[in-house]
Amino acid sequence: MRKSRRRLAWIALAGLFLLLTAAPAFSQSCALCYTQAASSGRRMIQALQGGILILVVPPTLGSIGMIFVVYRKNNRTRDEDDNSDDHQSNGW
Repeated sequence: MRKSRRRLAWIALAGLFLLLTAAPAFSQSCALCYTQAASSGRRMIQALQGGILILVVPPTLGSIGMIFVVYRKNNRTRDEDDNSDDHQSNGW
């Protein structure tokens, strides 16, 4: 149990590191996109924000779903391995 917590802590630390090192990339923007968004009206800005959400949300949800499925599958096979070890030690 302690190993899994340590592994989870390392994964969280690596994720935080990647998030913080990518911060300079957030400030890079396309000059054309910035000019178009700045010169457009409120409706166009809202449409642009909606488009960004439409392009970002589905891949994010898909990635989270795949991580969940892989995690559950990993735990299921680990539980089956533990049960087979119990049966072998009992003479089954």
